[in-house]
Amino acid sequence: MSTSAAEQDGQRDAAAAGVQSVDRALTILEVLARNGEAGVTEVAAELGVHKSTAFRLVATLEAHRLVEQTEDRGKYRLGVGVLRLAGATAARLDVVQEARPVCRQLAAATGETVNITVLSDSSALYLDQVAGTSALQPHNWVGQHIPLHATSNGKVLLSGLDPDALDRLLPKLPSYTPQTITRKAELRAELEQVRDQGYAVAVDELEVGLTAMAAPIRNAGGDVVASISVSGPTFRIEQRTEEIVRLLKEAALEVSLRLGWGHRQVTTPQ
Repeated sequence: MSTSAAEQDGQRDAAAAGVQSVDRALTILEVLARNGEAGVTEVAAELGVHKSTAFRLVATLEAHRLVEQTEDRGKYRLGVGVLRLAGATAARLDVVQEARPVCRQLAAATGETVNITVLSDSSALYLDQVAGTSALQPHNWVGQHIPLHATSNGKVLLSGLDPDALDRLLPKLPSYTPQTITRKAELRAELEQVRDQGYAVAVDELEVGLTAMAAPIRNAGGDVVASISVSGPTFRIEQRTEEIVRLLKEAALEVSLRLGWGHRQVTTPQ
């Protein structure tokens, strides 16, 4: 059945109302950031809405811990949820800042493209990229998401998760090439190998002709917080596998040490 004009108008109105609510919620956060605290009456005046509307918006933000009531009942301030979000952003910035000089050295040593990724929901998010001299006009992956099971970066990030998290993030394993892993048992076996050897490899799994190797970056607590990879044409990478693995693991260790991971040691191939 086709959607009637009235139904389409209703859907557009609902979408517009949703966007308006988001805009108002963000304005509330900006008001609290500027003033330190504010009551519902002040918030309503700032937004130009009825107090009941302002209260509903504030209550929703409070449920997500983005705002909280002060000791003076009726007054609100920014909540710990904002700190949590800011902390996640700061952690990513720390990884990029500490990894950048190491990525440059690795790209210079290998001649290939070096990337830094982090886990983002059910995919890997590219945070930074440095191209080596052999990488002619490389695709800029920064800010893009890639599948976890079909990439070396993704396998490294998955290797730091427990089995339940793996099933939750990846209910299905779609195929991108004939080499893509599409069976959970095979993926789990490979992740175990990644944990044992300290690096992951993806040969023609996301794109035919593309090979990448990645190693884990750990924080002070030893958790896998990011991955660093070297990628390039399969024919070129396969000729230098041992050399690239050694350089890659050394680079991952260096970034981890810069992030405070000094309680464990990683043994790199001789």
